[in-house]
Amino acid sequence: MKEINVTGQKRTDLGKKASKLARKEGLIPCNIYGEKKDENGAPVAMSFVCPMSELRKVVYTPHIYVVNLNIDGEEHKAVMKELQFHPVTDALLHVDFYEVNEEKPITIGIPVKLNGLAQGVRDGGRINLSIRKINVTAPYKAIPEHLDIDVTNLQLGKSIKVGELSFEGLTLATPAEVVVCSVKATRASRSAAAAAAE
Repeated sequence: MKEINVTGQKRTDLGKKASKLARKEGLIPCNIYGEKKDENGAPVAMSFVCPMSELRKVVYTPHIYVVNLNIDGEEHKAVMKELQFHPVTDALLHVDFYEVNEEKPITIGIPVKLNGLAQGVRDGGRINLSIRKINVTAPYKAIPEHLDIDVTNLQLGKSIKVGELSFEGLTLATPAEVVVCSVKATRASRSAAAAAAE
């Protein structure tokens, strides 16, 4: 996984008003959840703000990153866990980070990359990618930037499901029955098949 550096400052004022004010100044409210737990066993969050200019390079990208967070001089390694956007303007409102270390496995969505020209496409069909990411569980150092899936032998009308895939060192967390990609028949392929049958 690629690494990227982001700096932030701790927040003391946590109200809605303070969050609005921070956003006006180009700062995005964030939380980082780590090893610390409260008396009920729930993870304890540390609140901080990050400049939008710093977060843009992590949020608006197809890549996944380990984020080296520097919060008032304190170093944290984390991955982005959840993003909140404004329902109307699509502006970024809030980011949750999850602290990682080399031993502890994390679950994260990895982009899917289809390799090869499917047999079904050669026969006139169209390939359809149903999910862009597959959730995997592994220590962060073992997590690749994308998951390569060979579609060369995929026939017309057939699909590849998560349960048919395996990647070394990774546990797949997306349900096995979820379809990753399929080759759909097009009008051209149907008429070609009909002509061949005649």
